[in-house]
Amino acid sequence: MTDLTPPTIDPAALDAATSRFAAAAQPDVSYAVIDSPIGALVAAATPSGLVRLAYEDFNGGLDAVLENLAGRLSPRILEQPAKLDTVRRELDEYFDSKRTAFDVPIDWTLYSEFGRRVLQATAAIPYGHTATYGDVAAAAGNAKASRAAGRALGANAIPIVVPCHRIIGTSGKLTGYTGGMHRKEALLRLEGIAF
Repeated sequence: MTDLTPPTIDPAALDAATSRFAAAAQPDVSYAVIDSPIGALVAAATPSGLVRLAYEDFNGGLDAVLENLAGRLSPRILEQPAKLDTVRRELDEYFDSKRTAFDVPIDWTLYSEFGRRVLQATAAIPYGHTATYGDVAAAAGNAKASRAAGRALGANAIPIVVPCHRIIGTSGKLTGYTGGMHRKEALLRLEGIAF
C-alpha cells in the first residue's frame, strides 16, 4: 500500500485564489454589515432587491442571520459590500433626516401572499405617521385579520426600510418590535412621532 501525502498548500496562493473568486463570483445573496446609530445591521440582497436587514445583535449574530438566509434562499452567499452601497447610502440619509422614503428594490421572496400585502401596506405608511395593525390588515385586503397582520409584521425581515416601527396598538400605545422597544422608540423619535 502506498502512503499518500497531502499536497502542500501555499497560503499566499490560496489567498489570491480566494480573492479572484470573490471578485468574479455571482452569488445568489450578497451581504454587508452596515453601521447605524441604532446598532450594526446585516443587509442582504438578491438580484431582485433587498431581502434582509437584520439587527446583528438581536438575531444571534452575523452567522445566524447568514445561516437562516442559506436555509431559506440559497447557500451561495458572499460578502460584497459594494453591492449594498445603495442600501447603505439610503440608510445613512434616513438616519441623517435627509430621506423620508426608501427607493431600494425589495425582494419579497420570504413572505406569503398575505404577509407580502401587509408589508407592502406598511411600506406605504408615510414618514412621521403611524398606523394600527387593523389599518394594515385592511389595506392588505382583510380588515378582520389584525392578528395575522401582527404575525406578518413580527416576521418582517426588512425593518426600517419596511417601517414596522410605525405600527402601534389600537389604543395608541407602542407594541413590540423586532430589535427591541428602545430601537422602535429611537426610530419614532427620529421621525418626530410623539409617543
